[in-house]
Amino acid sequence: MKIHHIAIICSDYEVSKAFYTKILGLKILQEVYREERQSYKLDLGIDDHYVIELFSFPNPPQRPSSPEACGLRHLAFSVENVNEKLEELIQKGLECEEVRIDEFTGKEFFFTQDPNGLPIEFYEE
Repeated sequence: MKIHHIAIICSDYEVSKAFYTKILGLKILQEVYREERQSYKLDLGIDDHYVIELFSFPNPPQRPSSPEACGLRHLAFSVENVNEKLEELIQKGLECEEVRIDEFTGKEFFFTQDPNGLPIEFYEE
């Protein structure tokens, strides 16, 4: 029917929480601490549409990313204006790749990374 949500495990909960909420602008829908797992679970949404679960766990292994490893390759967010989003993220201190053109759709896109090296794509709507 549709993708319900995407789960992300982070190495530093407060840094990742700030990245996804203050830099990317996702809305906190619910935050809980699970004592038995020593883990936070943060439900994030675009407006009120639930999209990401952010988890903290003690000592998670590093994410292999370069060269590309099997598994989740990147998250992609659609935006109305790629160049405006690029400037906004640069102003917030993120390093971003240059805007490219998708050879099949003609749409503009670019990549940045979350605090754990997970590639984040912004793609023209």
